[in-house]
Amino acid sequence: MAQASSPARAWIGTVLFLFLAPGIVAGLVPGLISGWRWFDWGSAWIALFFAWSAIAAGVAFLLHAFALFAVHRGTPAPVAPTETLVVRGAYRFVRNPMYLAVLSIILGQALLFGSWGLVIYAVIVLAAVVAFVKGYEEPTLTETYGEQYLNYRRHVPGWWPRFTPWRE
Repeated sequence: MAQASSPARAWIGTVLFLFLAPGIVAGLVPGLISGWRWFDWGSAWIALFFAWSAIAAGVAFLLHAFALFAVHRGTPAPVAPTETLVVRGAYRFVRNPMYLAVLSIILGQALLFGSWGLVIYAVIVLAAVVAFVKGYEEPTLTETYGEQYLNYRRHVPGWWPRFTPWRE
């Protein structure tokens, strides 16, 4: 696998991958499913608060996680990985913050649009992501980073964040 050898290439690759992967999965497809039609929650403003909170938190964590890859001179794309294992920021609490962020965005939209179709889509995305992580990502990271990744994996959960940050 090729690495994004320069900081500029890492940032360009990271931004491109952001638009291609999560942009489609958490943006375009939910729009196609929901038609971008907001659900009329009437006086139940709390639903909108939770919807927008989930979307905003998901976007913030997604951008944070993507930036960490560029800072480590790589991209989240499997074809241009980082030079070193990323274990900073959100990755000190959970191994898969990008996937959780995408799911948060999709579920926030499901609430915003009142769409059971998006809830079903979120379940399908979760199943696909877990299969990808177990079948490709974890074996590849083990092969690439060896004991460093195995140690990280022993201490940081994959899907349910820790309360305290892990320290190497």
